[in-house]
Amino acid sequence: MVLRAATVEGRRIALMAAVGITLGCLAWGAAVSLGLGAVLQRSELAYTLLKSAGAAYLVWMGAKLLLRPRQSLQAQGDGTVAASAGAAFLRGFLTNLLNPKVGIFYVTFLPQFIPAGVALSAYSFVLASIHVLLTLAWFGLLIAATMPLKKFLSRASVMTRLDRITGGIFIGFGLKIAVSSTR
Repeated sequence: MVLRAATVEGRRIALMAAVGITLGCLAWGAAVSLGLGAVLQRSELAYTLLKSAGAAYLVWMGAKLLLRPRQSLQAQGDGTVAASAGAAFLRGFLTNLLNPKVGIFYVTFLPQFIPAGVALSAYSFVLASIHVLLTLAWFGLLIAATMPLKKFLSRASVMTRLDRITGGIFIGFGLKIAVSSTR
């Protein structure tokens, strides 16, 4: 999502998508540190509902990109960069917030790094925050590395193909989440 935004929509939009994605991770980190991850791990219904919402959201986003790929860098909707930045942030945030596997990742991965005798909730949130900071750094490098390709990638034919490829990937991820039975 960040790579596509950087190549097609520019640095600011990509940064907003990255911030949305990482805040989605941070929200999961907070929820897991407060016990929601354990609920998802134990409640089949809660996990299935969240998984279905996430899968549907990814398929919906992918279908939009497949059926209505862009031909130019003009923002859709009211045409303002602010609207595009807000939309990019919301897309990134919802993509991670509606993915229960992020929460399950934190539930299963973080405990092995928590030393005995510390406040579990606070320490797990600190670890999730470190993960978010590292992810932001990675996204920053990815965005910076992508900028030299922007002129080539902003051509209408390339942009249309990139939107369709991204749409197919989103649909694939959404279907994979929908049919997955493991948590």
